Amino acid sequence: MSAERLATDPVTAARRLLGAQLTGRGVRAMIVEVEAYGGPPDCPWPDAASHSFRGPRPRNMVMFGPAGYLYTYVSHGIHVCANVVATYDGVPGAVLIRAAAVEDGVDVAHSRRGAVVTAALARGPGNLCSALGITMADNGIDLFSDASPIRLTLGEPHTAMSGPRVGVSTAADRPWRFWLPAYPEVSAYRRSPRAPAPGLSD
Repeated sequence: MSAERLATDPVTAARRLLGAQLTGRGVRAMIVEVEAYGGPPDCPWPDAASHSFRGPRPRNMVMFGPAGYLYTYVSHGIHVCANVVATYDGVPGAVLIRAAAVEDGVDVAHSRRGAVVTAALARGPGNLCSALGITMADNGIDLFSDASPIRLTLGEPHTAMSGPRVGVSTAADRPWRFWLPAYPEVSAYRRSPRAPAPGLSD
């Protein structure tokens, strides 16, 4: 399966990533939770919560490139988070990988997460990157290249649930988080305390 399936709107791309296999550095995991993010006001899917909303910058240029590349950033100065670039070359959009179920390399993931973590090794975007060994040095890699340390394999469509994104303070009511039910790795919903009242944020 090629990156062409992700060259579409962010919501469609997010749904297509559910159930995909993420493989690298001794661990293989199935993606079970994602969030879609759009772009600047003049793009087809404006999104004030997106890193690309204010236009291209050195740190977010990957989001403006072709689909299928990895965009990484640091959250709260601590956690590396991984996004799959979606949409079309020059039109920004990305999908945050929120959670995955580790299917192979459990011992490796355990060694990265620590002995106290016994389940849901890749729950939450920061924990996911820790379990799979994804770092800021991976920003901009081609996830569909055999030469990449982190690779993505798309699968068949899955029936997903949807709801508001977690922790964003703008466009907080947009139901752009998607997940596969019955997986313990899926995040608990937390609305940002800085978000406007429900129904007034988008």
